[in-house]
Amino acid sequence: MTFRGILTPLLSLFALSGAAHSATRDIHIDPSEDRGTWEAWGCSLAWWGKVFGDREDLADLFFTTQNVPILGAEQPGLGMTFVRYNAGACSWKEVEGRKMGVSKIILPYRQMEGFWLDGADPDPDSASWDWSVDANQRQMMQMAKARGATHFELFSNSPMWWMCRNDNPSGAADARADNLREDQYSNFAHYLATIARKAKDEWGVPFTTVSPFNEPISAWWFADCKQEGCHVSREAQEKILPLVRKALDSEDLHDLPLAASDENTYDEAIDTWRSFRPAVRKLVEQINVHGYQYGQGSRDRLQRIAEKDGKKLWNSEYGDGNGDGIEMAKNLLLDFEYLRPTAWAYWQPLDGGGWGLIDADMPRAELKAVNPKHHVLAQFSRHILPGMNIIGTSSREAVAAYSRDLRRLVLVTLNEGDEKEISLDLSSFRTGQAAAARWITEPRGAARYEFRRDLQVEQGAMKCTLPADSIVTVEIRNLDL
Repeated sequence: MTFRGILTPLLSLFALSGAAHSATRDIHIDPSEDRGTWEAWGCSLAWWGKVFGDREDLADLFFTTQNVPILGAEQPGLGMTFVRYNAGACSWKEVEGRKMGVSKIILPYRQMEGFWLDGADPDPDSASWDWSVDANQRQMMQMAKARGATHFELFSNSPMWWMCRNDNPSGAADARADNLREDQYSNFAHYLATIARKAKDEWGVPFTTVSPFNEPISAWWFADCKQEGCHVSREAQEKILPLVRKALDSEDLHDLPLAASDENTYDEAIDTWRSFRPAVRKLVEQINVHGYQYGQGSRDRLQRIAEKDGKKLWNSEYGDGNGDGIEMAKNLLLDFEYLRPTAWAYWQPLDGGGWGLIDADMPRAELKAVNPKHHVLAQFSRHILPGMNIIGTSSREAVAAYSRDLRRLVLVTLNEGDEKEISLDLSSFRTGQAAAARWITEPRGAARYEFRRDLQVEQGAMKCTLPADSIVTVEIRNLDL
């Protein structure tokens, strides 16, 4: 693992966080430093969509900013506008005497049903296809769109089982071996393009990106894996991406962009992207990466590569097992400082073991508790809005966003340690009519997205107290450049 330019900033980002409350710390806001226009917050559907996809209250919770009654108390809606829809790989129809291989440890809620049952006929209106399956995941995607979602990504964890070398959509016997048969590359491309066409024509949800791979070079997709997955070597990815582009074009989806390669780490994403020939890179309009390298990895190098090659850069999947949300906030701030994506998605908002924003017993389809992580994400997603510009700050413990149209400045800051005071230098703005407020979440304390109107902007500056172990969002309105 390489730290490169990340290690020193990472140490400075959090070394001070444990210091005792002392002198006021100045934070300068620099609107001249443009770090990109924010596009979307979002999540993947897949498992939670399959289990809970018919619940209107959860659609409200994740895809609106309403206050939603959940588990006996009102919770802040997250206002997500980005949905990742999982094209399933499972079916139980025999194909020429073959049956789907099933991992010994996979749970039924992680078996996503696919539409092309047997490969016998490519015509989506034939008996080879069943468009009635996966109703819950599709319903949640449609409810998200009805609530204002604007970005929809079609992604694949595994090809249909009968496309796999061992008929097992969890992976090959050897986790380092490709499991998609070469003679099925074109069928796989056709499968994705056909789903995209169907979604546009009949589901009322036109996809905005297609991502054919999920952590493809990772070495943990094996036959007894706990979910669907498929190792796809970089050489195979190079062959498949042009076929997916061709299949999309054949469905008259010329304007539907390809995203790749959704590698697990920043460093793997760099190596995969660099392995592609220029002609293949040209086919990909958006670099997707997952955030599972956490506080390590060369975020800054990947950002420079994406900028040089003129590609969008999205963190399309993040998750961790810390239910208080502090780890998530740390890594979000590192992303904003070094990776500089223009969208960010959580993997499964409902899950167990601290992984979910809401703790859920997935096999029993029961909600258990709202984790502080939900309120931590609300600090970001409810305030850094699509269309805002991410701008510079002098603190690596904070991210700033500004909208000239809304005349609004947002600062989200993490204080992991004792109470302290900050002073925002707003000298780059005209502050005559400015009004400020803040929201506080104390993941290890009592406050949960608590609103306070106790701030004053005076002579181009504003002081704010950060409680111990807190995430604080400050909004300053009526602020002009």
